[in-house]
Amino acid sequence: MPEDRVACRTPASGKKGETRIPKWKFDCIRKAILECLRENQIPFVELTDTVRKRLSSEELNNMGSLGWHVTTVKLELEVRGEIRRLPQKGKQIIEIVE
Repeated sequence: MPEDRVACRTPASGKKGETRIPKWKFDCIRKAILECLRENQIPFVELTDTVRKRLSSEELNNMGSLGWHVTTVKLELEVRGEIRRLPQKGKQIIEIVE
């Protein structure tokens, strides 16, 4: 039976298409990102390491490229309006939308 997948889009204008990732990967990374951001805003460059600390060793072993998956899920959460980038120059800072 085929694995359930989630379509992930990008908020960048002019970029079309979507990337489909396994639902279990999307769900565990989404949960970790939102947990991190409920505590505080976070620079994007720190997001992968912060998410890594919230995943089990089994999830990490089966994830593949964690940085790629974190970025893919983060972009989809921006499209959905669950998180946003703060409008500033320099480091990209993200926060939860409440």
